[in-house]
Amino acid sequence: MPKPSISTSIRVGFGYDIHRLVPGSRLVLGGVSIPSTVSLKGHSDADVVLHAVCDALLGAASLGDIGKHFPNSKSKYKGISSLKLLEQVAALLESKHYGVVNIDATVILEYPKIGARTRSMEARIARTIGIPARSVSVKATTNELLGTLGRSEGCAAMAIALITSTR
Repeated sequence: MPKPSISTSIRVGFGYDIHRLVPGSRLVLGGVSIPSTVSLKGHSDADVVLHAVCDALLGAASLGDIGKHFPNSKSKYKGISSLKLLEQVAALLESKHYGVVNIDATVILEYPKIGARTRSMEARIARTIGIPARSVSVKATTNELLGTLGRSEGCAAMAIALITSTR
C-alpha cells in the first residue's frame, strides 16, 4: 500500500516558558515594558512571551529550542532583550526558507493586569518578525489564584506558530 503524500509546506510549532517573579520594577512582556512592583528573574530579560514565541517558531521549523540557540551559559546573552533573540530566530527561519503565517500567545499572570497592553505586544512582535499585526494575537489570563502562578510566584506564556515554506 502506498504511503500518503505529506506536505511539509505548512508547519506548526508550540512554545512554553515560565519564570519566577521577584521584587523589582522592570517587567517586560511581549517586548513591552510594564510598570510593576515585580520583575521576572532570568538570564536574559526573562520575557516569557517572546521566549514562548521563539520556541514555537523554532519548533515549527524543527530547529530546536531557545536554549539550544541562546544558552544561558553564554555571557553574551546576559540581560539581552528578547526582542534581539526574536529577530535572530526570524532571520534563521528566513534563511531556511520559512515565512511566519501567524502567532497566537497566551500569558498567564495574576498581577499586574496586562490586558490593556496586549495590542502593544502584538504590534511589537509583528514589527520584529516583519509580519502584519493582524497575524499576531496575545491574550492574557490568570490562573484563578491556583498553584504557583495563582500565588503570583511566577509568570508563564504559551505560544503556537504557523509557518510555511517560501520555496
